Amino acid sequence: MSFITVNNVWQQYADQVVLERLNLRVAEGEFCTLVGASGCGKSTFLRLLLGQERASRGQILLDGQPLAGEPDASRGVVFQRYSVFPHLTVLDNVALGLELPRSPLLGRLFGSAKRQAREEAAQLLEKVGLGHALDKYPAQLSGGMQQRLAIAQALIMKPRVLLLDEPFGALDPGIRKDMHALLLALWRETRLTVFMVTHDLSEGFSLGTRLLVFDKVRADPHAPGAYGARITYDIPLNSDRRTARAAVDALPADLAGTVRIA
Repeated sequence: MSFITVNNVWQQYADQVVLERLNLRVAEGEFCTLVGASGCGKSTFLRLLLGQERASRGQILLDGQPLAGEPDASRGVVFQRYSVFPHLTVLDNVALGLELPRSPLLGRLFGSAKRQAREEAAQLLEKVGLGHALDKYPAQLSGGMQQRLAIAQALIMKPRVLLLDEPFGALDPGIRKDMHALLLALWRETRLTVFMVTHDLSEGFSLGTRLLVFDKVRADPHAPGAYGARITYDIPLNSDRRTARAAVDALPADLAGTVRIA
């Protein structure tokens, strides 16, 4: 049985169809990268997976069960814009993810429970390369360090699914390369199921085990909102150069020309 199942999902706002006829089967531990033109519904699909929105039609199943109606601990998310608390230290930003669920009334733990939460947060921050910055505030961090903090926030609850919405789009190329290495190392260690939206097709090929291309295949100039995007290509990826080259050749010329296969 598939870990995530998407059955004939549509998403529509008033008379604007954003997504139509999405069908997908994803095994646990896959790393799916989502590419396509701006406005073709990639981030909308991520919000559906997160539970921020409910599909207009169709159903999404997680391990055979309908998705919860709102975000929960099973799904972590990292956005392009850093989702950190500026008034909390690096350590407190991550430890808060453990404290709030365990102490919903006070929002804080005390004594040994608090020490345990902070130790767990510190261990994770060490893994993401922030062990030296536990007492710093987000404003004192570089963009890459803030994104490492956001990833730690998402992972502290041990989600089964990690959702990434262009998490490295605002970073310089050198920092992005470091973040790629970090993300792959964490994924290999945790075996999370990952969905990552990116506008960089080369990034999608280099990180994912599977590339999903979103595109509109139908258009009506008299009713521009009548049709939505679909998954037009679903390409398995691996480290074999010939497989990657064949995958690129299967894409439309305007997309294929943006990818370099080393």
